[in-house]
Amino acid sequence: MSDNDITQSLWTPHTSDEIKEIYASWADSYEADCADWGYATPARIALALRQCGANTEKPALDFGCGTGLSGMALKGVGFQVVDGTDISSEMLAQAETKPAYRQVWKGVPGSMGHLKRGDYATIAATGVVSLGAAPPETLDMLIDTIGAGGFLAFSFNDATLADRSYTDRLDIAVLAPDIEVVFEEHGPHLPAKDMMSTVYVLRRT
Repeated sequence: MSDNDITQSLWTPHTSDEIKEIYASWADSYEADCADWGYATPARIALALRQCGANTEKPALDFGCGTGLSGMALKGVGFQVVDGTDISSEMLAQAETKPAYRQVWKGVPGSMGHLKRGDYATIAATGVVSLGAAPPETLDMLIDTIGAGGFLAFSFNDATLADRSYTDRLDIAVLAPDIEVVFEEHGPHLPAKDMMSTVYVLRRT
């Protein structure tokens, strides 16, 4: 998949089947492309979780783990047990080779599968809930899975921030009396693409 093809595929609406096709064809070159573009968000999310006081001794879930870049970032800041899930078999095959994960499994679009509220004290969804990837209602699903005292970290890139369906979903979600925004920072996402992202960390009180 050429750099131009990838750029044209990103940041536009897709069905779940189209997303699977994009990432299936991108899996082998994904990490090299991300390195070329200076992909900064995985490290920013991991550091934000540490800054907010997430418990690194309890298992964390890397939702939409891709090839494992975000899992490696979580391990890099001290999370001891990280599990990963993704809807792309091809990306998961790459993640399985990483030392970051205790286990990984293939997910189903629009579902948290077997997970119940509070199963993970920390959930990270790096670049997952975004235009061209998971739809805005995925945010509600993720928030519903964090238990009392738990954290959810995620990012909205610039294209997603410009789409009201995503930002409105977030605005509504944080109106819940037991959900608070404990971190929000706009910063580098893909510097080579002149793309920024806002990292958010939510906590259930």
